[in-house]
Parts: sequence; structure tokens; C-alpha cells
Amino acid sequence: MANIRPAVFARMGWYPDTGEECIRLIRQWSLLKIGTKTADIKAIGGIVPHAGWYFSGEIACQVYKLLSKTHPDVVVVFGKHLSVFSQRSIMTDGLWETPLGNIRIASEIASVLADEYDFVVETCSRFEEDNTIEVQLPFIKYFFPEARLLPVGLPPTSESLDIARRAGELCLSNGLNVISVGSTDLTHYGPNYGFMPAGFGDNALKWVYHNDERVIKRMCAMDAFGVIEEALSHHNACCPGACASAIAMAEKMGALGGDDLVYGTSYDKSPGTSFVGYVGIVFY
Repeated sequence: MANIRPAVFARMGWYPDTGEECIRLIRQWSLLKIGTKTADIKAIGGIVPHAGWYFSGEIACQVYKLLSKTHPDVVVVFGKHLSVFSQRSIMTDGLWETPLGNIRIASEIASVLADEYDFVVETCSRFEEDNTIEVQLPFIKYFFPEARLLPVGLPPTSESLDIARRAGELCLSNGLNVISVGSTDLTHYGPNYGFMPAGFGDNALKWVYHNDERVIKRMCAMDAFGVIEEALSHHNACCPGACASAIAMAEKMGALGGDDLVYGTSYDKSPGTSFVGYVGIVFY
């Protein structure tokens, strides 16, 4: 077990800790008829939320279902809650546990990135607990059972975009079929988050919708640095570095635009004064 990173957040209840229950939910959500606005789409990457599956798993599932047409060798997931001043992180070796089976790290790509840039290298026994990447892994194992994983934490800086493009370049030069995924939730509103510019009630819900719409438009336009600027100014993406990096890599891989599949908030599942926005986007 020394070379397997444990599924910490499954044990904490963020998503099911059994393969059977993960599969049941994924199959249930996959029956939903949510399509793209673009005909014959060939998805190269996407943006997914990362709350507990009860709140946002259904939205994330729609993105992975569309990406499953791509049959990737490697899935790159950009995540982690990082500020402009945070250190970058990466895993370069080992396996990551999921209830559906372990996922192997794409070591040949990760090792080159870790050699070329200054990263904190996480291991299977030494890592920061963070939900943003882990809650994606059962979807990845279900839809891409043979794919390997490149988990990367990048802060919201212009250099992160260069690193993401380099990751795409390395995958291309190694002849790998790859998809680029950015993990972020949107506006965190209410007293729980100390952010209430529109007060409470319907006005608050409408305000959050329009605040989220601002950054979603930037995402769909594949404006990577614009996403960073927008999120830092309006607090409408909790992981702007991850989101922007996924866009930069997808663009390097040939993506031309984005398609927002579905939007929702935690208020839809649990009405209250504090809630969070979620979006599912594919890049094509």
C-alpha cells in the first residue's frame, strides 16, 4: 500500500466509498439528456465542479460522459485551492486509489514537468488533502478505465498557463491522446463564506447567477488569462489557476471553443443563505 495514495475524501463522505454505489450514480446521471450546442462535437477538455457528489456530481458526470468519446491515454486534471502566492504541486509516480480501482500516474510526463519547473512533488504518503482532484477520479476510472492520470496544482498566474501549454506539448510529442480537465466551483455566496454583496433571498440568487455568468463567458471563449483576472476581481471561481490552465492546455491540443452544458448551485439541492455555483463545460 506504500505506493498507493488513499482515497481520503471517499472515506469522508464526499462521494461513495464503494465501487457499486459509484457505478450506480454514474449510470443514473448518464441517462440524463444533456447535450451540446455544437453538432458532432469532439471534446478535448472541460471544466468540472468539485463539491461533494450530492451537490455537483451530476454536473461533472455530464462533462465526463461527453469526454468519453475521446478515449484518452492520459487525463490531466488541474486542481487545488491555490492563491497567486501558492506553490505548484504535482505527483510524479505511484497509484491513486478510487473505489473503482487504482489509477496510475503518467510518470513520463509528470517527471519532465517536475524537472523543468519548480514543483512541490507530492507522494502517495506525503500530500496535501484537497478535494478538487480526488472527487474526479471515480468518473475518470469509470469512463476511461485504461487512462493514466496527471494531477497538477497550478496557481492563478501567467506562468501556470505556460506550464499547462508545455504539458500539452509533451503529450503531443509523446504521441499521447489526452484530455485537459480544470476543477473549479464558482461563486461562494453567503455568511458561511463572508461574501454577501446582494443580501439574501431571490436577489442574492440572481446576483450569483450573473456573477457566475461573467466567468463562464470567459471560460467558453477560452480566454485563459481573462478567467484569472475575472475570478480574482469578482470571486466567481475558487480555483482560477486550475480552470485557466485547463483552457491553455486544451487550446494547445487544438480546442477552438467551449460549450457550457449545465449550470446549477448548491441551493438547488439544499436551499439556504449560503450556496455555491457550479458549471460543466466542454472544450472542442
